[in-house]
Amino acid sequence: MDNASYTALTRQSGLLQEMQLLANNIANASTTGFRAEGILFAEHVKALGPDAPSLSMASAGVRDTVMTQGTLAQTGGTFDLAIEGDGFFLVETPDGPRLTRAGVFGPDANGTLVTPDGHAVLDAGGAPVFVPQGLGPVGIGADGIISAGGQPVGQIGLVLPIDPTQMVREGSVLFDAQGGFEQAADGRVLQGFLEGSNVNPILQIGRLIEVQRAYELGQSFLDKEDERIRSVIQAIRT
Repeated sequence: MDNASYTALTRQSGLLQEMQLLANNIANASTTGFRAEGILFAEHVKALGPDAPSLSMASAGVRDTVMTQGTLAQTGGTFDLAIEGDGFFLVETPDGPRLTRAGVFGPDANGTLVTPDGHAVLDAGGAPVFVPQGLGPVGIGADGIISAGGQPVGQIGLVLPIDPTQMVREGSVLFDAQGGFEQAADGRVLQGFLEGSNVNPILQIGRLIEVQRAYELGQSFLDKEDERIRSVIQAIRT
C-alpha cells in the first residue's frame, strides 16, 4: 500500500469515530444530564528524505466533552435536582465514586437517596445521603442542605474534578474523575428541576451530514486508488 492510501485510511478512521460520537450525541438528545462529545484531530508530519515530500497522517484519539449548561426543566419532584452553574453530583457505584449531572434521585426503602440504578448519592465528605421518613415536607436549598419538617438532616455534595482532562465517561451520564475531585464552590442546587442534555440536535445532524460526505469522498478515493493499483499489476503481468 502506498503513502496516499495510508493517509486516506487514517483520515477515514478518524471520520468514522466522529460519526459514531455524533450518532451517540443525537441518540441522547433527550437524556437527562447528558453531555455532548466531540473529537479532536491531530496531524502528524514525517520527513521522508531530503528530496522527498513529507508524509502527513491524521489521528482522532482524543474525545472532548462539552460542559455547557443544559436546559433546566421544572418538574416539581421533591427529589428531582439540577445544578445551576459548575459542579457535579457525587454518587457511589460498585467501581467507586462517580460524577454526574443527572439529578433524578429518590429515597430507597431505607431512606438513602439513590439514582434510578440504585447508586447512593453522596455528601461532600463521601457519605451516603440519608433522608428520614415521616418528619414532614422535605426541602433542599441552593447550598444542597436537606431539611425535613424544617430540621436540617443532610447535605447534597457538589464537587468538581481537580483535572478536567482526566475525566473519563462511563455510560451516558457518569464520569470517573481519575485525577480526583474537590468541593465545588459556585454551583447551586435547584429542587424540583432537571437538567436536560446539552446536545443541539440540529447542529449535530448538520455536522453528521458533513462528516458522512467527507467519509464518502475518502472512500471514493480509496476505491479509485485500488483500481489504479490493480490496473498497474495487471499491466505488469501481461
